[in-house]
Amino acid sequence: MKLGCILTGILTLAPRLVLIFMWFFSDRANLVFEGIVIPLLGFLFLPFTTLAYILVWDPQSGVSGSAWIIVIGGLLFDIGTYVLSRYANRLNIQSTTKEQEAE
Repeated sequence: MKLGCILTGILTLAPRLVLIFMWFFSDRANLVFEGIVIPLLGFLFLPFTTLAYILVWDPQSGVSGSAWIIVIGGLLFDIGTYVLSRYANRLNIQSTTKEQEAE
């Protein structure tokens, strides 16, 4: 297994585990989101962004001002995770193809 695959796996699982623990052991996520659809979609597709949004959300004003920079940083992490995953997959396919050609 290559380093890219391990790194991708860690980046994929870590924010989701934090979100699960946050939902089970804290009521913060329930205060931030009123329904289940948006946090579920965030959990599946944009976990870093969802986590950042929950962490910077304020009960009086929501997310405002410089807190949006942190949410955008979470979005960039999510995009980076998808890009890294695609890159690692492409490298894996190339190495598998080269091994098959050598046989």
